[in-house]
Amino acid sequence: MEGKWTKVFSSSDGFRIEMLKGLLAEHHIEGVVINKKDSAYLIGEVELFVRVEDAFRANQIISNSIS
Repeated sequence: MEGKWTKVFSSSDGFRIEMLKGLLAEHHIEGVVINKKDSAYLIGEVELFVRVEDAFRANQIISNSIS
């Protein structure tokens, strides 16, 4: 992950993060998923990152898809 990235969403539900990553890809925004869940107990968060210059658009797209 080179360059400047920022977290736009996190959830304990990895499937939801992957769906949002796909939605962003449809809008030509590259997303990177970082899984911070504990492998033994499956607690923790999965985070979605985008490039800083795409963050505003990504947040708008995510907000519109959740509401």
